[in-house]
Amino acid sequence: MFGYININRKELKEESAKAYQSYYCGLCQKLKQNCGARGQMLLNYDMTFLVVLLTGLYEFDHEQTEFTCPIHPTKKQRAWINEATAYAADMNVILAVHNLEDDWKDSRAYTKRAFAKRFAKDYERIRRKYPRQTGAVETYMKKLSLAEAANEENIDLIAGLTGEMLGEIFDWKEDEWAEELRCLSFYLGKFIYLMDAYEDFKKDKKRQEYNPFSQMVCQKEGDFETFAKLILTSMMSECAKSFERLPILMHADILRNILYSGVWSRYEYIQIKKRKQQEKKARGKQNVKSL
Repeated sequence: MFGYININRKELKEESAKAYQSYYCGLCQKLKQNCGARGQMLLNYDMTFLVVLLTGLYEFDHEQTEFTCPIHPTKKQRAWINEATAYAADMNVILAVHNLEDDWKDSRAYTKRAFAKRFAKDYERIRRKYPRQTGAVETYMKKLSLAEAANEENIDLIAGLTGEMLGEIFDWKEDEWAEELRCLSFYLGKFIYLMDAYEDFKKDKKRQEYNPFSQMVCQKEGDFETFAKLILTSMMSECAKSFERLPILMHADILRNILYSGVWSRYEYIQIKKRKQQEKKARGKQNVKSL
């Protein structure tokens, strides 16, 4: 579920890249403050996007701190922390705990279940503070499990579950921006679910596990690729339209970089990997013919 909402560093100005990294580090430090060092292990770029989005929308000032990072010990790192950071850190914990539990259910990874249990007290604290958001994630996990078990054929319906859940997360304050934030996150959530399904398609097919794309009737590999690219592009197009309707000027370049380019980084990586596999396969055939 995590790992798709990132920046494209090559296309981002150095100053903006540093600002984004400061928010990322701020989220890391907030997780450490709330949950200890284990909290930092839950850190992801998806929730950094939420920090930047909410900061840009509500134009929060940030508190700047410097710290020594074990990964980069030779130079002091900069962290920016504000109200959005604190909220995103709590949402990060909720989503990560359920992600760990889901991994345990799928593959009986006991280490992940044991790790998830270490956040029990943190989870209850967040549940009391944000019952709507926590309840939405719990309901989502149940609905998704039932839909996948039933081999749901409606791609729009099952992807929409992730969109609805993410809508509750992004709609922090339930104010005048609620409708647009829910619209943006609805399509972003669908994109995340479908991108994850696209990436796992061959693996799920081999293991005979559920995948929403498995219900497609494609005569050729190209048909599947065309359909997948089309539906993913459609989701991000609607997401971007919603973003452009929000009155965001602060960090707008970072957010556009993510929505128009960064979210496609994993897709491009998958395409490069596929091309290399095809080239390797073609060379193998040529070697056989030459014998």
